[in-house]
Amino acid sequence: MVFLRRMLAVAALASSLSLSAQMLSRPGWAGSGMSSDPWWQHAVIYEIYPRSFQDSNGDGIGDLKGITQRLDYLQSLGVDAIWLTPIYPSPQVDFGYDISDYTAIDPQYGTMEDFDNLVQEASRRNIRVLMDLVLNHTSDKHAWFVESASSKDNPKRDWYVWRDGKGAGTDGKPAPPNNWQSLFGHSAWQYDEKTGQFYYHCFYPQQPDLNWRNAQVKQAMFDAARFWLNRGVAGFRLDAIDTLLEDPTLADAKESSGTNAFGDPNVDKSQQMGLPEIHGILRELRSVINNAPGQRLLVGEIYTKSAAELASWYGAKNDELQLPMNTGVGFTNKLDVTAFREKLEAAQTQLHGNAPLLVFDNHDNPRSWDRYGDGQHNKEIARVLATILLTSRSASLLYYGQELGMVTATPERKEDVKDPIGILGWPKEKGRDGERTPMQWDGGAEAGFSKAAKTWLPIPTSSMAVNVEAEQKDDQSLLKWYEQLIALRRSRRAMREGQQILLNHDADNALVWVRKHQGVTATSPAVVVACNFSDKPVTLHLKSDITKLGLRGQFLRSLMRSDYGMGPMNLDGVKLEPYGVYIGEIHY
Repeated sequence: MVFLRRMLAVAALASSLSLSAQMLSRPGWAGSGMSSDPWWQHAVIYEIYPRSFQDSNGDGIGDLKGITQRLDYLQSLGVDAIWLTPIYPSPQVDFGYDISDYTAIDPQYGTMEDFDNLVQEASRRNIRVLMDLVLNHTSDKHAWFVESASSKDNPKRDWYVWRDGKGAGTDGKPAPPNNWQSLFGHSAWQYDEKTGQFYYHCFYPQQPDLNWRNAQVKQAMFDAARFWLNRGVAGFRLDAIDTLLEDPTLADAKESSGTNAFGDPNVDKSQQMGLPEIHGILRELRSVINNAPGQRLLVGEIYTKSAAELASWYGAKNDELQLPMNTGVGFTNKLDVTAFREKLEAAQTQLHGNAPLLVFDNHDNPRSWDRYGDGQHNKEIARVLATILLTSRSASLLYYGQELGMVTATPERKEDVKDPIGILGWPKEKGRDGERTPMQWDGGAEAGFSKAAKTWLPIPTSSMAVNVEAEQKDDQSLLKWYEQLIALRRSRRAMREGQQILLNHDADNALVWVRKHQGVTATSPAVVVACNFSDKPVTLHLKSDITKLGLRGQFLRSLMRSDYGMGPMNLDGVKLEPYGVYIGEIHY
């Protein structure tokens, strides 16, 4: 029986990998036809925080079987891929971003068989699976670090960044090698009593940084990537990729006045982030990806000050990241039409023709509903943001619950905080629990997420009204708006492949652009998208702007309207209600 079970498991895995390989080799899905572009170029990627998506076994924590149970929902939404935040074995100090084994599944999320089944079932629905790959650091419980910390002459000592202290501190204890700080508060150096040296950690002390100048480290991490590629994953989202190397001179950082949320001096972190040598590592990793069959993808977590800076992460020969995250647009954090126009224009003109990956929400920041909402027009503003995200020339990244209008449920008491950042930085820094609360599937006691009496994070009371079940029944819900936008980008060639040309009409109040593809015809027209950023009605006169683009047109045939009207619009009389949206095809 044991042999038979093993044979059946091997057969199931082979079937899964065959199905996944077939899908990974297909070009981009375009709804009404297949695009010749790579699948990821116009993709809608959906971030899942596994602890919070669906609990299948009643322990209050989401798991892989739960995600598999909800694939039909994701298919109906229209996503092309899901990105799973870390599901590897971990002490869970940073909820999975402290990894103790890169080639296994944490038992709280399930088994490798559960993972293989998820990949297979997702593939049947034309959904690809991306893994989160944390290259910068491991857990301090990883076997590599345990060996490294065992003695100064251990073969794996140089797999991490160990240094002698710099004399004695004011308290008589050894002083760290320099004044660098962890991004999560306090010194970036942890003293090890046993060996009398410090190790470097850009994040928590339980997350020691790997030494990427050691060729063995590089080989081991690339082998981990190959392990998952061979199991059928479509690629990786690379966590904190710009922290991969640090300045080898270890010179002290410049300090500026004031203190941060953790009470530390403000120091310049340019010696800890964004070093040019990182690009060489990314080119090597891209070669690993390219050597796998099918179209595999590298997404990078990048926070840059400009689109021109972001452009470098694609690589001089487009041989690094295919989709570095463009957070400059979605994290403007102010509904400022001028700022949005400038940032969208930069994304179209300063990335050397590469597709931007727009993102408004993720597991590390308060939800966009709260960052942009004014407390009165939040739903209308959320529709505007969704429209920018899904009708721009870009790939798009959604965060679970964003499509519902989930809110940030920040803990009100320190004793309720689970995120170590919030515990350390309270009350100035309250952590990231608020944007990680369970998915809201229905209006029941535990929102359809779990049958447990208590979930790992509490269910917000907003779930009684804001949930999948309720919004699927409401044709004017935010969820329906997202579904329609995603369907529109699949069904209209202009929305899928066209240029994005921003117009300046009524520049103080409205953001307007045209999606125009080669070979515009009466049966495949260009599309106008208009968003009102003000709380007052706006009328747009677009005829002359459209004519200057070489487009013939007299009126717009409505595709989507936030006022839910159905009639056409005259090009010189496009009316938008406060925070209204209009999308229409140009006809003559």
